[in-house]
Amino acid sequence: MAKVAFIGLGVMGFSMAGHLAARGHAVTVFNRTPARSQSWLTTHAGRSADTPAAAAEDAEFVFTCVGNDADLFHVTLGPDGALARMRPGSVLIDNTTCSAEAARKLDQEASKLGIHFLDAPVSGGQAGAENGKLTVMVGGDAEAFARAEPIIASYARAVVHMGFAGSGQLTKMVNQICIAGMVQALAEGLAFAKNAGLDGERVIDAISKGAAQSWQMENRGKTMLASQFDFGFAVDLMRKDLGICLEEAQRNGSQLPVTSLVDQYYAEIQKLGGGNLDTSSLMMLVDRH
Repeated sequence: MAKVAFIGLGVMGFSMAGHLAARGHAVTVFNRTPARSQSWLTTHAGRSADTPAAAAEDAEFVFTCVGNDADLFHVTLGPDGALARMRPGSVLIDNTTCSAEAARKLDQEASKLGIHFLDAPVSGGQAGAENGKLTVMVGGDAEAFARAEPIIASYARAVVHMGFAGSGQLTKMVNQICIAGMVQALAEGLAFAKNAGLDGERVIDAISKGAAQSWQMENRGKTMLASQFDFGFAVDLMRKDLGICLEEAQRNGSQLPVTSLVDQYYAEIQKLGGGNLDTSSLMMLVDRH
C-alpha cells in the first residue's frame, strides 16, 4: 500500500480518491472548497490538508484532477503547490484533461526537482469514476509508469502507456475528437429515423447489433430519443476539451472540419442555456422543426 495525495475532488476526483482509499492506500485529500474535503472524509478513510503542498508532503504518489491548465498550474506550482514539498523520486500523476503543452511544462518543472511526472487523462465519465472503470491514457517515463500503474488501477479498467510526456493528453484529444463526431452522427441518424416515421427504439435495437454500434448508441441513444440530456459529461466541459483539440490541430497541421463544426453546435447549445446538459444534447439541434 502506498502513501498518496489526491488534489481535486470534483465530479471525477471525489470517486477516484475514494477507490484509492478503498484499496487500502493512505490518502490525503485537498480541495479548494474545504467542505468538499470534509464531505469526502465522511465516507472514506483518510485525512485532509489545507494546501496542495501540505497534502503532497511525504507522498509517494500525488494525483491531481482539476478543471483546466490554469487550475493545474495553481495546485502544482508556487509555494503552496504540490511540487513545493514533493520529495525526489516521487511521482506526480495528473488526471486533468488539459493541453499537451501544460503536460510538457509540468514534466520539465518536476524533472528539475528529481520528481517524475505522468500525464494521465481519463475517459469513462462520472459513471466510470464511480464504478472504478475508467480508461487512463498515460504519457511519461516508462519506469515511473511501471511504478504508478498498480496504483492508478485502483480506479481504472484499462491503463495504457502511450509514450513521451504529453502523449496521454494527445490521446485524450483523439478520444474527444472521435466522440464529437459519433454523437453528432447518432443525433442526425435518430432525427432521420423519427422524420421517416420509424420507431426510434426499434431502430437502435436493430442497428446496434451491426457496424453502426457504439458506446454512445448503447448508452445514450434511447435517452436522446426521449430528450433526456442530464447524464454524464457536460457541454461546457466538452467545449473546453474541443478547444484544446482545435488548438493542438493548428500546431501539428491536422484538419478537423467535423470537430470544428460540432464545436460550433455545442456553442449553440450553450447560447440556449444548455451548458450543463450532457454531450448527447446535440439531438436538440437536429430534432428542431
